[in-house]
Amino acid sequence: MKLLAFDIEISNIFNLRPHEDLEKYAPFDVSVAATQVDGGEHRLWFSRGPDDRPLVNLQKNHARELLAYLERMQRAGCAVCAWNGLGFDLKWIAHAADDVAAASRIARAMYDPMFQFFKLKGFPVALEAVARGLGIGMSKSMNAADAPREWRAGNHQRVLDYVLGDARMTVGIVSAVIQRREIAWIKRDGRRASVALPRLRTVDECMADPMPDQSWMDSPMPQSRYTEWLK
Repeated sequence: MKLLAFDIEISNIFNLRPHEDLEKYAPFDVSVAATQVDGGEHRLWFSRGPDDRPLVNLQKNHARELLAYLERMQRAGCAVCAWNGLGFDLKWIAHAADDVAAASRIARAMYDPMFQFFKLKGFPVALEAVARGLGIGMSKSMNAADAPREWRAGNHQRVLDYVLGDARMTVGIVSAVIQRREIAWIKRDGRRASVALPRLRTVDECMADPMPDQSWMDSPMPQSRYTEWLK
């Protein structure tokens, strides 16, 4: 299947403490998004002001154009995917577009290997930890927390390169997951771990699966953490 990966950056600035829940600072505004077709076109999505300079936030009409593009590509047969796209990227594109209905349709039909992993293991895993675990030779060009500051400071090209890099990394990771039929990641203690993934499954399919055992966790994360916005 032809992959189409997408990624966003937000424009909100805050200082996230270790292990602090990002959602504490929601709702978020989108500054820029990137889409990358495997072996094909890439597009950058942001809004410009009258002076042709990028605006701080993606405007509603442009967010809706992004949703329309993703849905059109899905209908054309592309496997639209994102890492934690269900719980983050599409959720905040929906917010920017003020169109939860369209974003929900896309979300249910998309592939989110991070959400599929969560339904197997009961906890999330970061994109870069998986890139290292799979050994795909790609890494982030900056810390995600720096992107809003860089964007607001006018360092737009640096953020554009960063968000496109993450979309391309997602394509590389999803391709490797499909080929190897597993997700591998580097744990906090530096050890490599993996879980079998015989095939990618849509968000809709994964939502119907039961949750794994989370009794060993102090603060288990419910599925609603990712899916509540779909309602």
